[in-house]
Amino acid sequence: MLNDTMVTLQGHVGGTVTLRQAGETNVANFRVACTPRRFQRSTDEWVDGATQWYSVSAWRHLGEHCARSLATGEPVIVHGRLSTSTYTNKDGVEVTGLEIEALLVGHDLSRGITSFSKRPSAAELQARAAAGAAAAGSGEQEAGAAGVVAA
Repeated sequence: MLNDTMVTLQGHVGGTVTLRQAGETNVANFRVACTPRRFQRSTDEWVDGATQWYSVSAWRHLGEHCARSLATGEPVIVHGRLSTSTYTNKDGVEVTGLEIEALLVGHDLSRGITSFSKRPSAAELQARAAAGAAAAGSGEQEAGAAGVVAA
């Protein structure tokens, strides 16, 4: 990890975020498109450069949060470990893919606004589950008692 190449991307979600199980662990996969813009003084206008595509994987809770929070076309910032993979595509051309294992993902707030919902702690989730079970149990007792009265 000490010698990993860390990058931060600013771009747009390029498709649907997919969430899957890798063993017992959740992982979300999505693509990010980054298109640089440069101001050309000679023409006095902004010009788009070539779009670069990155494959992003987000593991565990981060992956779950990405799947619930991100949609196609939304502006995002991704920070993580950069790696490359080389493969031969269906046309027989060798392609190098750029991949990021995300450590941080968020909406790009220079492009719009968002709303944040904190993930409940394990203790809060257990308390909610216990309260739900207690409410369900008392509801069953009331229904049972009502059934005896009605009989």
